[in-house]
Amino acid sequence: MIPKTLPDQEDHLFDVLRGDRFLQMEGLGNEVPFFIYPYPPEAALEVAGAKKRVKNRLAAVGVKVFEINLYDLSVELLKGRKVWDRVLAVEPDQDKADFRELLQGMLDPQLHIAPAIRDRLAQEQFDIFFLTGIGEVFPYIRSHNVLNNLQSVVKGKPMLMFFPGRYEQSDTLGSSLVLFGRLRDDQYYRAKNILEQEA
Repeated sequence: MIPKTLPDQEDHLFDVLRGDRFLQMEGLGNEVPFFIYPYPPEAALEVAGAKKRVKNRLAAVGVKVFEINLYDLSVELLKGRKVWDRVLAVEPDQDKADFRELLQGMLDPQLHIAPAIRDRLAQEQFDIFFLTGIGEVFPYIRSHNVLNNLQSVVKGKPMLMFFPGRYEQSDTLGSSLVLFGRLRDDQYYRAKNILEQEA
């Protein structure tokens, strides 16, 4: 049964994430070890606090979490390529569609985001990878594109993506990420809903 309240979900997350079954990625068959934690976008601040507490509780039992926030990573990449100031300068006057296209090119998941995540993961010792900042990078980075490009990058460790919206799973329609509960990002069928996992 899926826990309904945020405090119950926080406890569930901790219980699942610290379990050997999750950490050893058992029962996945040939599926990628990707999990989604869908939450109501209006609960973003509460979820951020819960995420921090879960990380601390996991650390206390010897489970190390490594987190990458996509927004922070995007800013870091743009600054690293010395284009951040230019991006800020053109944003106020540029057509929104053109600006989105500019950012999409500069932060292409296959060319830029996935390699940057691969580099960071290679430098860390961790048990679980948290991917956050999904809502902050919409619409120039789409979550399904990131997930598709991470399949060859995140290996040997489970990944949990914190998703502000719904992860709808249907036998007939497949699975869809619905960002902010309104925008159907695209179909993505390879991840599992962490709230449906048994501890």
